Amino acid sequence: MKIGAIAIAVAVALFGLTIGLGSWFTVDQTERGVRLRNGAVVGVAQPGLGFKVPVIDTVEKVSVRTSTWTWDKMNSYSYDQQPADLKISVTLRCAPEKVAELYSRFGGLDAAVRQVVNPTVNQQVKIVFGRYTAVRAIQERGQLNGAIRDAIALALRDDSMIVIESVQLENIEFSHAYLQSIEQRMLAEVEVQKLQQNAEREKVQAQITVTQATARANAVRAEAQAQADAIKLRGDAEASAIRARAEALGQNPGLVSLVQAERWDGKLPATMVPGSALPMLSVGGR
Repeated sequence: MKIGAIAIAVAVALFGLTIGLGSWFTVDQTERGVRLRNGAVVGVAQPGLGFKVPVIDTVEKVSVRTSTWTWDKMNSYSYDQQPADLKISVTLRCAPEKVAELYSRFGGLDAAVRQVVNPTVNQQVKIVFGRYTAVRAIQERGQLNGAIRDAIALALRDDSMIVIESVQLENIEFSHAYLQSIEQRMLAEVEVQKLQQNAEREKVQAQITVTQATARANAVRAEAQAQADAIKLRGDAEASAIRARAEALGQNPGLVSLVQAERWDGKLPATMVPGSALPMLSVGGR
């Protein structure tokens, strides 16, 4: 009898201990607790120590931590019908004030991402990428990334329980054939640029040659003009001197004899014509 009473007492004590311990719960800072009473949402528990009604109440924890989800090899087509595999990563979190709504609709963040975010990302990425040609997608990758981010955020604006923090276009992988065509195109463009540079260089060289030839011709022309001017000046000077001397002789005939006297070296000629006058003797006679 005593043994039975002791067993009952121990069972009651264990039951009471279980009830007492089951009345308390803790919620981490990166979580929120959804309080359920007989399966129905009755509130949200904030981080820290909380109390619930034993047996009747339960607490389901939902993460509000920021996490990154990745979609790898998302097949899409560019505006010019080039196939490509895109790698997209989306960083998101559950809005703390919307935890109860998220749990009521999806039961957790993972299910919400699979049912809401995943189809939205697939749809919007393909729509936005389809507006870009393959070349433009490569050249304007930053703009493409921003367009995808804005499209996803706009599509999820009504589901405010999920907060999109960032969207990253991590990689664009085109087919091998297309990459080869791009490489060949780039080589052709490089060759064209090289030919253009050579043509421009030859054009500049030709201009330099013309300039040098013009400068030489101008120099020769200037030198010839200078020589012609000098000859003219000398001719003019000599003509003026001749005219002046002629005028002087015309006004003074004896100037000829004077010039002869000034230039005579004092020597008589070795031979003379019979009957001719001796040089310079007429000067003294006058």
